[in-house]
Formats: sequence, structure tokens, C-alpha cells
Amino acid sequence: MTRARLYRRLFLLAALSAIVAAPAGCSWIDVKQREFIFRPVKDDWRGYSSDASQRQIKIPVGDNGDLLSAWWMPAPTADAPALLYLHGARWNLTGSSSRIARYRQLGFSVLAIDYRGFGKSSGDVPSEEMAYEDGRAAWQRLLTLAPNARHYVYGHSLGGAIAIDVARNNPQVDGLILESTFTSIRDMARQYAWGWLPVDLVLTQHFDSLEKIAEVRAPTLFVHGKEDRLVPSSMSEQLFAASRAAKRLVLVDGAGHSNIAWTAAFNNVEQAVHSFFGIPGGADASTP
Repeated sequence: MTRARLYRRLFLLAALSAIVAAPAGCSWIDVKQREFIFRPVKDDWRGYSSDASQRQIKIPVGDNGDLLSAWWMPAPTADAPALLYLHGARWNLTGSSSRIARYRQLGFSVLAIDYRGFGKSSGDVPSEEMAYEDGRAAWQRLLTLAPNARHYVYGHSLGGAIAIDVARNNPQVDGLILESTFTSIRDMARQYAWGWLPVDLVLTQHFDSLEKIAEVRAPTLFVHGKEDRLVPSSMSEQLFAASRAAKRLVLVDGAGHSNIAWTAAFNNVEQAVHSFFGIPGGADASTP
């Protein structure tokens, strides 16, 4: 069974369970949605090996003493652009180490965070509002870590929805990179549940990026694999059409949901990053 088919079945099961259990209480429905959407993982990804360049830092967030676990990886040059990296669902930072390395090779200093519930960050089950709060807290830390740099936000999949929230109506964001990002949870549910389930009746987590993208003023680069079986590339096309900022869309031949950074066509992404944002060629960076 392919991963996309498995996700469809899981989404259908979760949606049916939520609808059947609706009379039992909204709290249970909310928790189950959050568990399914985020699928937080505490353990390291099996293919991960630590790297000395990953400086471990903690970022305070919220009012309860919670801390985000983060990596700060400055580029060799002091004037390098700085990037806030926001990963997608399921795997924590350790599962993104190779993708982070590719963006460091493009010339960025990178601050990458785990949301609450992931990796070594506080908490167990994230929520939409918590993830937004985490993204904003990390953004403020990036500004202090690289005060004289140009500042960018990158989000992969679910991280793209968080990146859009960070960037909207934020004049300090110099650029936004969205990879394999969906339009909303509602649209994802309709896709996987074939559209006949009344998801609006029980939906507590929305991530309505299609509505928010028009509020982003920073130049925005949309990247999506044409063979993505989890989030269709048409969703990036919809986001691109709704954006009112300077924008560029790169659809990558032969790439799926998570492997764009490892395809030969990543050269197209690299060229787009450099030409669209006016960033010089990448600096040498060690690869985690």
C-alpha cells in the first residue's frame, strides 16, 4: 500500500470516528484531530547523525515555561541571509537535517525549530494556535540572532501553513519559501474522504492558508513536486494564484512530497532562490 493510500484510509477513519463520537464531547475530537494532523515524534529519525554545526538552543514560548528545541546554524559569512526553517508533520528536526543542509548550501544561516510536542521541545500534542505561537517566537529569536541580515521564512508541507501565518502582515519578512504546502485542512480532508463527509461540523484545526496568503506582502517562492501523492501540486498553484505579492512558482518534474531536495531538479530551485530573492551563490556549509 502506498503512503498516500494509507493516509487516505487513516484520514477517513479519523473523520468517521470524530463524527460518530461528536455527542461524546468536543475535547476528544479536538485531541484526535491534533494527533492525526501533527503526528508528533519525540525520537530521533533512524537515519539521523548529529553534526557539530547544529548549535542547540532553547526558545521560551507561551506563559507556562515551555521551551522550543532549536538548531542555530550560522553561515560562514556574517552578512549571510537568515532563514527560519519550519518542518512538516510527523518527523521532528532530525528528519529534516538533510533538507536543512541543502538550504545552508544555498547561502543561508538557518534557525530550525521543533514545535511543542516534537523532539526535545516541551509538550505532547500540538495545536494549530500553539504552532503559530511557536513560529512567531522562533521568528523573534531569528531577528536577535542575525540582526543585520535579510530574514526569510521557509515551510515544508504543514510547516508552510505556519510560515504563511508568520509572514502575513509582517514587514520584517524579506522573503517566503513554501514547499509542498496545502491550501487548508478542510481541502485536505475533502480530498482524502472523497468529499462526502461533513468535516466542517467537527473541524477544530483549520490551517486556512488559502485565505491568509493574500495578506503576505513578502516575495514568495512556491515549490512543489509534480508527482506529490500526498499534497497535490494544484494546491500550490491555487496558493500562487491567490498571492498578491511578488511571486514565482517552481513545479519540479519527477519529485514527490518530500524528496525535492534530493532530485537533480533541485538546481531549478537553487536558481530560483538566487535570482528571485537576489541572493548570491551558496556558501560552503557542512552537511548534517
